[in-house]
Amino acid sequence: MQRMFTLKERIHGSDAPLLFRWQQTLGNYLATTGQDHVVRIWDRHGQLEEEIHLAGNYTAMEWDRDGDVLCSVCEKSSSLHMWDANQKKVIKVESGAKDTLTFLSWSKNDLHLAVGTTKGNLILYDHKIGRKVPILGKHNKKIFTGNWSNDNKLALGGMDNMVTVSDVNGKTLNQFSVRDQPSLVKFSVMKEGSRVETVDNTVSLVVGKKTLFFYKLYDPDNKVELAFQSQYGKIEAYEWYGDGYVMIGFSHGNFVAISTHSKEIGHELFLVRNHHDYLSSIAISPVLKYAASCGDTSIRIHDLRELSEINAIINIEDEPKGLKEIQWTTDGQLLAVSTARGGLHCYLTKLPMLGDTFGTKMAYLTSLLEVTVVNNVEGDPPMVVGIDVEPAFVACGPYHVAVGMNNRAWFYPLTEGAKSKDHEYLGTIDNMSLNADYAAVLFEGKVQLHAINHDLHTAVEERETKLFPERPEFGKILSSALTNDFLVYATDTGSLHFFFIEDWIQVNIFHHMTTIKSIYPDTSGSHVALIDDKGEGVIYNPVNDSTLEIPSLPSNVQGLLWENNPFDKGVFIVHDDVDIYTYLFHRESIKGPHVSLVGKTHLPFTQKPLLLHNGSLTLQLASGKTTSLLLDTHSFLKVSEENNEQQVSNRKALEQAVSLHRWREAWKICSTLDDKQSWFRLGASAIHALDVDLAIRVYRCLSDAGMVLALEKLRDVEDSNLLAGSLASYIGEFDLAQDLLLASSHPVAALDLRRDLMDWDVALQLANRLDMKQIPYIAKEYGQQLEFTGNYTAALSNYEKAVTRKANYKSHDEICMAGMARTSLRLGDIRRGVHLAMQHPGRSLKKECGAILEGMKQYAEAAVLFEKGDFFDKAAAVNIKCKNWVKVGQLLPKVTSLKIHLQYAKAKEVDGKYPEAAEAYHNAKDFDNEIRIYLDHLRDPEKAVKIVKESGSTEGAKMVARFFIKLGDFGSAIQFLVLSKCNEEAFQMAQQHGQMETYAEIVGDDATMEDFKSIAVHFENDKNHFMAGKFFTKCREYARALKHFLKSSPFNDGQEALEEAIKAVAIAKDNNLTQKLIDFLLGEADGKPRDPKYLFKLYIAIEHYSEAARTAIIISKEEQNNGNYRLAHNLLFSMMKELRARKIKIPLEMESNLMILHSYILVKSHVKRGDHLKAARMLIRVAENISKFPEHIVPILTSTVIECHKSGLRSSSFSYAAMLMRPEYRNKVDPKYKKKIEQIVRKSGGKAEDEEEMTSPCPYCQFELTESELVCPSCRNNIPYCIATGRHVVRTNMTSCPRCDFPALYSEMQRFLEAEAACPMCSEKVNPDDLGVVKNPDKYLPGPT
Repeated sequence: MQRMFTLKERIHGSDAPLLFRWQQTLGNYLATTGQDHVVRIWDRHGQLEEEIHLAGNYTAMEWDRDGDVLCSVCEKSSSLHMWDANQKKVIKVESGAKDTLTFLSWSKNDLHLAVGTTKGNLILYDHKIGRKVPILGKHNKKIFTGNWSNDNKLALGGMDNMVTVSDVNGKTLNQFSVRDQPSLVKFSVMKEGSRVETVDNTVSLVVGKKTLFFYKLYDPDNKVELAFQSQYGKIEAYEWYGDGYVMIGFSHGNFVAISTHSKEIGHELFLVRNHHDYLSSIAISPVLKYAASCGDTSIRIHDLRELSEINAIINIEDEPKGLKEIQWTTDGQLLAVSTARGGLHCYLTKLPMLGDTFGTKMAYLTSLLEVTVVNNVEGDPPMVVGIDVEPAFVACGPYHVAVGMNNRAWFYPLTEGAKSKDHEYLGTIDNMSLNADYAAVLFEGKVQLHAINHDLHTAVEERETKLFPERPEFGKILSSALTNDFLVYATDTGSLHFFFIEDWIQVNIFHHMTTIKSIYPDTSGSHVALIDDKGEGVIYNPVNDSTLEIPSLPSNVQGLLWENNPFDKGVFIVHDDVDIYTYLFHRESIKGPHVSLVGKTHLPFTQKPLLLHNGSLTLQLASGKTTSLLLDTHSFLKVSEENNEQQVSNRKALEQAVSLHRWREAWKICSTLDDKQSWFRLGASAIHALDVDLAIRVYRCLSDAGMVLALEKLRDVEDSNLLAGSLASYIGEFDLAQDLLLASSHPVAALDLRRDLMDWDVALQLANRLDMKQIPYIAKEYGQQLEFTGNYTAALSNYEKAVTRKANYKSHDEICMAGMARTSLRLGDIRRGVHLAMQHPGRSLKKECGAILEGMKQYAEAAVLFEKGDFFDKAAAVNIKCKNWVKVGQLLPKVTSLKIHLQYAKAKEVDGKYPEAAEAYHNAKDFDNEIRIYLDHLRDPEKAVKIVKESGSTEGAKMVARFFIKLGDFGSAIQFLVLSKCNEEAFQMAQQHGQMETYAEIVGDDATMEDFKSIAVHFENDKNHFMAGKFFTKCREYARALKHFLKSSPFNDGQEALEEAIKAVAIAKDNNLTQKLIDFLLGEADGKPRDPKYLFKLYIAIEHYSEAARTAIIISKEEQNNGNYRLAHNLLFSMMKELRARKIKIPLEMESNLMILHSYILVKSHVKRGDHLKAARMLIRVAENISKFPEHIVPILTSTVIECHKSGLRSSSFSYAAMLMRPEYRNKVDPKYKKKIEQIVRKSGGKAEDEEEMTSPCPYCQFELTESELVCPSCRNNIPYCIATGRHVVRTNMTSCPRCDFPALYSEMQRFLEAEAACPMCSEKVNPDDLGVVKNPDKYLPGPT
């Protein structure tokens, strides 16, 4: 709070605390007195106004209730020193008392003054008439405390511990004693129950500074005395406030509020220790609703509405001895506190809330003699203007600030060094408005418009000043406002006047229906908000004299502010004492211009709205400062600034932005939310506001191409009604759209709208007014709608109205004729309906009309129409309903409905025409009845059996089975019982007639577990072990199945039994069963080992591939030893393929054996194709492993000698010929080759040499090695061999068989397949065109061995 002035210590000549009193009511003067025997009177700015000299030390000093007279008394004088504040003179009034005057108190109702003396006498002085009434012996001792009630009762307290209550004439009404010295006597109202008291009914006082005493005038016997905790200290002061509450200050610094209500009297409502050392005084301002306490070196101010809130703390550090007394002015503007050293400080606690704005510039009172001008929006620095008087108003213009009081105003230019000017008017100023050049001053129902600076207007004297209203009949002016171009004023007759300053002429008058109380033009003056005496508000447009109601206006409007932000054009607020209401003036929308309420914001207490900019409201505080408040309706601005995507309030923010047409912020929020609902909301709002460009942008974001295209067409529409109507139809407001379109330059659009909406009734009415040519088409559509809803009479009428009978509209007329036909039938005019339907070219109409007639049970006519329309199924069905079997028979070849065929078949069966019935049942796909006819009536079982087998009919199979049972053909009967799912009957029949094998064969795998077990048990009992094993396997009893298979193996079906045993064990996956079978195959059980191939098959079946591989090697060796080389080759190949498929490492021995066998098998192909060199190389490889071919050593060596000799490998031919000449082989050589071999041995003599073999690179290390070599001498890797030649493969010419995936040389494999057409390894047929060069040879090259 601002310190206004200070009276230095010892101002009254000593360090003793001074006595001070504020002038009552006005508070313009402060009276002080002290030990220097002088009363000094100061103005509210601390300037000395008067000094009154007393004869001795003061004893009392008080102002009267109106503040007109100050009275003071002192020792050594019996005079009353009266100072008249109006005349500013001192009057001495002799009291007539002979003892010292010690007390005085002014009445609260009039100018009665009570004066007490040291001897207890009382003098009542009426200052108005100058009459004194002495009353002797009122008290026995000194009177020093007392007070008046609001009904002019006087309570006095004296040193005799007595309290008296007297009337205005001094008559004692009540009298009571207290136990200690009374002080601080006051009157107030103590509340009793729910009764409302207005007259002071209680005397309160402090007794001995310890207790608070209440004396009820209405109940004298019921006195109340309240004691407090000793730790609080002495009672220094107390004040009544509110509805029967008391605030008490205690010497130890405690500040307590209690209630005096009867039910809670003495109850402490609030307690705080405001001061550490002591509390000296308290004061309450009912106007501010503040309570203040002083003590130590500080003042603490509490809000009476919430005592726990400390409104302000004033620390006075330059007063080490502390503070003494505190007092507020009546209006609460100033707070004075005296100090213990005889000084006084005055603080400004409440300023008159005076302020004004022009655009974004604000001028407001910041001190009693200081106005601050700021423009925070444009960033101008604040400017402080010192003023000459305490103003009653402040007015702000672009270049001036004006203040004034009464009938005088001062104008202060807002430029440095410029001098102020003053102006006097003909009455007390109520309001003033400024613009750049002029001031409009409202006083006593008139407005004076004058130039602010007369020097600038000397050339045009008649424009210097003008008084309004121009004619008396216009009435008294109640409100005025000044814009840049216009003076606007309103009168009590309800007229609103616009005066154009530039032309100095009145340009517009608007007559409102009632008195206009206040006006608020917008920043441009193009629209004016009016508030009338009924509390209703409108927005007035002077251009077209239109008014728009302001909805939901508060009942007690205190002001209205227009938004100064161009982005918020049309926004304004209205406020009362409690709330701020935000409105939006829609200048254009699909609903036309209107005003909408956007929302409400709470107005903080004692704050006055000054300026609205961008949703931020600048408020003036009582302290002379300003604060800003973001309206609740603009809280989205905070969201958009923070850009916090996590805020839950984003959707609410979008609603606010849309409601205020803040499209930029709304777009940003929609981008943050990024959901369709938000974009649709923004798009609909843009359409409501007729903002087509924004709507197009929004619907592009929604990828709504249809809406974008529709809006694009409206971009260049200039007719506002046409645009608004079109947009209203887009958002579903069709009635509004119709009204707007009818008012537009293209009213036919309203007809098109109703047609599109299929609102045919309204469309017909519009067509009659706007476009008669459209009536037939609308009538047709309307007829269709009416027909659909069942209003056939109206539908027929519209169809008839729609017929044009014009050649160009043939299809239209056909639709109408169809409608007429249908509605005629439904209305009972069958002849006309059938006639129209028969004449109509369309098939569908005949079907529709036939269905209608069928529903009406007019079967004959319906059948005719169905047949005419080629709907033969429907025609036959209707003929069946009317029992016209002859017609049905004629239509049957064209009928596709099974149901109709079935009905016809039943009819023929009843007539005994069985062949025709059987054929009809067949056409109806009712095979059961067809079979029944053939068996029961036509005696043709072969046909019945054929039908059963073709159709799979279960019921038919039962019938055939029963037929064969009768004939004794049990095998066939069993077959058909199984087909009919009668397995139990079939089983029993098979048992009875020894047909179980037949039954088992028929059942196959399509039976239940119980059926399989029954069959197995039967075979088990018959000792048919093989069949028992098969069916025990099917019913998953694998142990019993294996037992029977092993029992069956020594007999003729032993081989098949072992294979079935292997399958059973593989399915069972039981280690015990597996081991049992292995032991059996190895001969562990009976000493008779079985063929190893079964063991191999077992290992394959149970997926023991490593054991299978070892077994395969053994078997292949055995086959190889027996000379079965192809069989051994195939066995090893299949085993290798299986291992490769399961990614199991292939044993090296298996690979080597397969390579040798394959080399041997390739010899035949090479020889056949005449490629003896390749054959020789392969035979050499075989001969080197000749021990693996014991059955054919001599033939193989003989072939090797012959092929080597033919291919020029003389050395190899000689060496193997020499081997054949050994004694153990010589006699076994074929005689036809023996002589030649001997000749080779004799002639060569070991001197011949082989031709050098060609080389090719190793696929691993690229070392050149001979083509038939399969181990690289450089990297020691085993090289894969070509399955077509036996040579090693190379990287650049590699392929693989598409069937077995074994590698080969691409070119050699091509030649091989051209001759053989099958893979040499897997013997599968391969097309040479399926071969391709391998792109990744590493797949076929295993890692280093």
